[in-house]
Amino acid sequence: METALHRELKEFYCDDAAAREVTVRGFRIDAVVEGTLIEIQQASLAALRRKTKALLETHPVTIVKPLCVLKTIVRLKRKNGPVAWKRTSPRHETIHDVFQDLVHFVDVFPHPRLTLDVLLTEQEETRIPKRKRWFRAKDFTVADRRLVAVRSRNSFCTSADLCGLLPARLDETFTTADIARLADIPRWLAQKMAYCLRRTGGIAIAGKRGNAVVYSIAPTGRAAA
Repeated sequence: METALHRELKEFYCDDAAAREVTVRGFRIDAVVEGTLIEIQQASLAALRRKTKALLETHPVTIVKPLCVLKTIVRLKRKNGPVAWKRTSPRHETIHDVFQDLVHFVDVFPHPRLTLDVLLTEQEETRIPKRKRWFRAKDFTVADRRLVAVRSRNSFCTSADLCGLLPARLDETFTTADIARLADIPRWLAQKMAYCLRRTGGIAIAGKRGNAVVYSIAPTGRAAA
């Protein structure tokens, strides 16, 4: 079932209701804006690989990936019932979290006709209790997600665009430990970032420092002057 968040993001990108939920080349498309196909993906980008590759043969495509920088959780006592409690989630996504998903999409991005839009959003998530809970399973079901605000829209078209997310204070050669320290992100996320940047041609392996792989920014990863 479509969430309110998905519906609201379609409206954010496309004012014309007739241009939303249309069929192109046998695929259901969220919206078409000035000839560009808009696909909003809350789930894994991996699920869009085949569809995106096919559509890029004939159309420009924009994939929209919303990240949640601030989530308000609303717990209901029962489905359609009163509110039991309301709180702010301690989990706050940042722009770097896009690399968690991009690792499954590096065989598609970059492409001359593809744009990846990463939205930093505020959301409200409504939860209802499960009727039956399995051992160690969550005791709730997410009933809906709603868009509260779009804080920023970040568009990526090239490997150089992605390299723009590297910390500005990096030396000419660096490791994932350097990325993690300067970007203030976990080492495992910095490793995913380095993997994506290397696979998309933004950085290259420059050697080793002890057991750590050393990278440098490749010519294609440098922004045009």
